[in-house]
Amino acid sequence: MKITISFLLLLLPLFASSLDNHDRQVYIVYLGEHKGNREFHEIENNHRSYLESVNESDEEVESSLVYSYKHSINGFAALLNPQQASKISEMEEVVSVIRSEARKYVTHTTRSWEFSGLKETFSRKNLVKDDILLKSKYGKGIIVGVFDSGVWPESKSFSDGDMGPIPKSWKGICQTGHTFNSSHCNRKIIGARYYIKGYEQFYGKLNTTLDSMSPRDMDGHGTHTASTIAGRTVKGVSALGGFAKGTASGGAPLAHLAIYKVCWAIPNAGKEGGNTCFEEDMLAGIDQAIADGVHIMSLSIGTTKPIPYMKDGIALGALHAMKNNIVVSCSAGNNGPTASTLSNVAPWIITVGASSVDRAFIATVKLGNGMIFEGETVTPYKLKKGMYPVVYAAQVVESLVPKSAIDGQCLPGSLSPEKTKGKIVLCLRGNGTRVGKGQEVKRAGGLGFILGNNPQNGADVAADAHVLPAIAVNSDNAIKILAYINSTINPTAYITIAKTLLNRKPAPSMASFTSRGPNTITPDILKPDITAPGINILAAWSGADAPTKLATDTRIVEYNILSGTSMSCPHISATAALLKAIHPTWSSAAIRSALITSSGLNNNEGNLLTDASGITPADPFQFGAGHFRPTKAADPGLVYDASYEDYLLFLCSSGVNNIDPSTFKCPKQSPSPMNLNYPSIAISKVNRTVTVKRTVTNVGGRKSIYFASVKPPVGFSVKVSPAMLKFSRVGEKKSFTVTIRVREDGSLSMEKGEYGFGWLTWRDEIHIVTSPIALSLA
Repeated sequence: MKITISFLLLLLPLFASSLDNHDRQVYIVYLGEHKGNREFHEIENNHRSYLESVNESDEEVESSLVYSYKHSINGFAALLNPQQASKISEMEEVVSVIRSEARKYVTHTTRSWEFSGLKETFSRKNLVKDDILLKSKYGKGIIVGVFDSGVWPESKSFSDGDMGPIPKSWKGICQTGHTFNSSHCNRKIIGARYYIKGYEQFYGKLNTTLDSMSPRDMDGHGTHTASTIAGRTVKGVSALGGFAKGTASGGAPLAHLAIYKVCWAIPNAGKEGGNTCFEEDMLAGIDQAIADGVHIMSLSIGTTKPIPYMKDGIALGALHAMKNNIVVSCSAGNNGPTASTLSNVAPWIITVGASSVDRAFIATVKLGNGMIFEGETVTPYKLKKGMYPVVYAAQVVESLVPKSAIDGQCLPGSLSPEKTKGKIVLCLRGNGTRVGKGQEVKRAGGLGFILGNNPQNGADVAADAHVLPAIAVNSDNAIKILAYINSTINPTAYITIAKTLLNRKPAPSMASFTSRGPNTITPDILKPDITAPGINILAAWSGADAPTKLATDTRIVEYNILSGTSMSCPHISATAALLKAIHPTWSSAAIRSALITSSGLNNNEGNLLTDASGITPADPFQFGAGHFRPTKAADPGLVYDASYEDYLLFLCSSGVNNIDPSTFKCPKQSPSPMNLNYPSIAISKVNRTVTVKRTVTNVGGRKSIYFASVKPPVGFSVKVSPAMLKFSRVGEKKSFTVTIRVREDGSLSMEKGEYGFGWLTWRDEIHIVTSPIALSLA
């Protein structure tokens, strides 16, 4: 008996260790700034010392270390159990400890750039000398780092014919791997790397039937975003046999691309399961990209909810990028129209919402009663002439299916082949993917399907490459079609094939899916910053994935049409590349300011931007400062600049006070976040009177005089002092205050928590510099 007890006692530490190891997961330990000049091995040894304090052997230290961030970012990713993570978080010099979480894509061209005013406006007879493309030499010499699912290098969009030499400042590599070698890099794609350690710690070894252990894009998302940014000019491009036909080009077609694959296929989910991106992998890629020498970073990646700055890997990486004067552009997210759903809200990031262009892919559905409704699709399949039986999905479901399927959702396995065969089926948006609903109709023997918006989606109709004849209609038309189906014994319908139509009005309008403010992490920073085209954007595609990403879809396309803030983000990344080429000495904050203050508030009918309905006015919590205007951003007149120290002071005011304790200490009283020199003004709780300070830098004419004008939110008065700014040289700075008061005349009718919006504008003889104002009551 004693031997047995002794033996058990000997096993207890091993048993406990086994439990600890089983409970381990990846944590990111962020240490802020590097202290002094140290070799890489010294930095890594310092990181190991933290692990040695919570592990019993060198073997455990080695097995736990996932990444050592040692270029610009100081920190490491390691396998830890909660107790170890807690112990490390209490150690000196540790700024934060972040438990790793996977981030799903926020998804979150031939028309979008032209619609935005960026096009070759010259001919043999007429040369427009102030064109932004000519000034920037099409982005020549600028390197854009794209963090995504990789790249399909064989696409014509990534040809390097007539490209300039690789910049001498470039220090990156072309990392080889499965199906990807050094020949796949050229003067367009000058570098490629991949980061997968965090993914494999969570999921295990990569299933190479789903993804390639290399920078190659087997998904399509990364190829789409990269070509939107810097794809070469390719004539005669179309999607799916003729849609959006024209000349495709990225916004900065002579810029160079550096690919950082940080997103990977989700196991056991099939191709349509999408990709996932782990923070430790993204942070490793960002750290390396800073050392490689990129000028712009583009991340069409986000979370489903806002995250505090020191718990957000993208925010931490972007802070170090900004310190190195790298512009970081991120998507706002696709969780609208619900309020306060933004991701990537750090003020050193450009946060981009999604809006429409003036192109549509119009098809019609004709009902048996003679009524005809317009909708959109990029489905190349065509019904034979004639009328077909049409049913509502809830009428043809299998027995014993979930209530969501009975509600017309067309979820996988929900439709009865016996009841569906030979019919057109009306399915409603909601749960499940749009293309997945069409696949379910096809599986059950349906000949076509109508995808009806729910009221939340309103008039925001997405054009998809469905696997059978199909049309998507807005919520009003969906209601009318359903009413017809329910009104007759033998309802019938016919779906036409779509045509590409331009100059549609009103445009742009905001996407219903685009995530909205207010910013819940720091309400006194207005987010998003700006909106750009994100609906039905055509760009290059992977040769390894179908346009729908459905496993049953065997089509291969060179170009595809997608929607999401993932598509709007690269428009801003490309414009930032052009601005960097024109103004190489500008800070990342100055470039962000130029984009924000030059954006537009009107659609192509001359009216204010609307939401997806095309009727209801939108607001800055949807579009930020407005719709981007690249040609205006090149010459903004004034910019609101900010330094790395300004952002550290901002973090001090947010309760973060030890990012760089060796060189920077928070003052006893930190400035309010609302006084960060940001190109917009947001005050979440106005109590009678609030005054904020801003400083502008003259980047326009040598001598200029600007006058302020204000459109205050209803119920508030706004005074600018001084109301005139006189500049005598480029680079000169002038400060002013904005005093906001709650009016006492009874004109303020908002409740606490509601916001009112207004505008502050500076004008000289040439420039209009506009900032949005968002105010709520205390």
